[in-house]
Amino acid sequence: MSPSEVELDIPASPELLRVARLTAASLAGRLQFSYEEIEDVKIAVDELCFALVGTKGRPGRLTLRYQLDDESLTILGTGTFEGPVADPVPSDLSRQILSAVVDGYDLGREGDTLHFRLVKRRSTEQ
Repeated sequence: MSPSEVELDIPASPELLRVARLTAASLAGRLQFSYEEIEDVKIAVDELCFALVGTKGRPGRLTLRYQLDDESLTILGTGTFEGPVADPVPSDLSRQILSAVVDGYDLGREGDTLHFRLVKRRSTEQ
């Protein structure tokens, strides 16, 4: 499989994060991730997207870029919101969950834009 990328742009609404999870699950399946690995990706996407949009949502957009290669899925999330927003800070529980389910992640701010990056590699034991 050659490297590819999928982009999803949605309103920053928690009700629409299901679309982000389903897209991640579908692409992880395309990479032949195991059922458990697909569930891990969905959990991580949920945690990181909620860190950007909050539980009530924000006026603005959430853009997700899903980058696929032969062995991993990298998801880059960018939140562009109207008005000031606090830095995204995951709870201790979220950090523990993310550390357990993905191979790497980061979460931060660049100017007025909030962003995250997560990497999940496919297990070689399949």
